[in-house]
Amino acid sequence: MELQSKLSKIQQELKANKSQHNDFGNYDYRSCEDILKAVKPLLNGCIITISDEIILIGDRYYVKATATISHSGESIPVNAFAREPLSKKGMDEAQITGATSSYARKYSLNGLLLIDDTKDADTMKPEKKEVKPEPEPKQPSRVVDNLPHPEPTFEEPTTKVVPVNITEAQMKYITKLWAEKGNKPEALDDFVIDNFELGLIQISKSQASQLIDKIK
Repeated sequence: MELQSKLSKIQQELKANKSQHNDFGNYDYRSCEDILKAVKPLLNGCIITISDEIILIGDRYYVKATATISHSGESIPVNAFAREPLSKKGMDEAQITGATSSYARKYSLNGLLLIDDTKDADTMKPEKKEVKPEPEPKQPSRVVDNLPHPEPTFEEPTTKVVPVNITEAQMKYITKLWAEKGNKPEALDDFVIDNFELGLIQISKSQASQLIDKIK
């Protein structure tokens, strides 16, 4: 009970500042050393020890860190685990284990001393990026077989017409008549069509009827 009382007092008085800064992520954080530096003046006869143990779980290695506070034969241990990455750029295997150990030790101290790191960058959930919907692909226009493809020579209409696609029957009939008339471009003279390009059908039903008459 005496150790629990001492630990409770340490937890209430401890102020472990975040003295480290990550330039890449632009955030402040506290290290294991920061916590130990802040807690030493508050121990009041207590002793804190930290130990590591490498354990194998499945096919991955973990560092199990144990932070223990002791006084007069009593002790309170707290464990934390950190998994070694398979590889880390710029580090050899010994450095990977050392970095993992520091991480596990820090969180064992967090648990022992009631330090909340939920707002630290290494425990924050990644920010949700706004995902803009991709534009819907444009539907291809109907292609009339055997139509020539010269550059369009039509004048812009004075009144814009919202095109309504011609019917399947009209398209087939125009194609047939066009072939019978020898694919003569003059059949389309003076024919004004909004957004029209030769080879692409984007005309209204009434315009299709006029085109049929013109080709005939």
